[in-house]
Amino acid sequence: MRGGLPRRDKGCQLLYNIKNLTKSKLRRIVRCMRPKDMTSGGPTTLHGRAMDNLRFIRETMERAVAFTAVSGWGLALTGIVAWATTALAARASDRRVWLGAWLGAAVVGFSISALAMWRKARRSQTSLLSKPGRKLMTNFSPPVLAAALLTVAFVQRGQLDLLPAMWMLLYGAGVMTGGAFSVRPVPLMGACFMLLGGVALVCAPAWQNALMGASFGGLHLIFGLVIARKYGG
Repeated sequence: MRGGLPRRDKGCQLLYNIKNLTKSKLRRIVRCMRPKDMTSGGPTTLHGRAMDNLRFIRETMERAVAFTAVSGWGLALTGIVAWATTALAARASDRRVWLGAWLGAAVVGFSISALAMWRKARRSQTSLLSKPGRKLMTNFSPPVLAAALLTVAFVQRGQLDLLPAMWMLLYGAGVMTGGAFSVRPVPLMGACFMLLGGVALVCAPAWQNALMGASFGGLHLIFGLVIARKYGG
């Protein structure tokens, strides 16, 4: 015995206290010891809460993940096409030929980028229709559609000198807004396009073809190589 009651007497005192607990006190103790979910609906409610939590976590992670299937090599090849078009368009004697060369380059460049993006997504097992992918396309498409409609309007009115600035500004706006759901270099590239588009607004028409080469050629090549190096192709 080390002070107080002997061990045997302590055990007897504990049994005595348990025997003197009323039924209402026992129910209260058991109710407090049960998990809250078990008392309010049983295992079914607990399972439902767990599934809701998993769904919330999955959706939160999906929103947080950037769309990484943007192909750096595809952008770099698009830049090379744009540089070749710059040289070809500079020799055009007619503005209609110049326009046809750049519209053809736009179709070829878009096809290359789309194919390269599809291949990168397939290689990395990423869906192009994931939430980040859908958000990228949803934000990228309106400025590009506006550029297509304005191109038709400017050509009909003979205002071809405004096309380069308009293309750079709206394409840059689309890349910035869509690139917000992609890797960091993408929206930065869009900002650079808009900067050169602003320069094209105040430059003489003789410089506009060179600015097209610097933007659609140079920016695509530089940022494409950065993305390819840092983000796996």
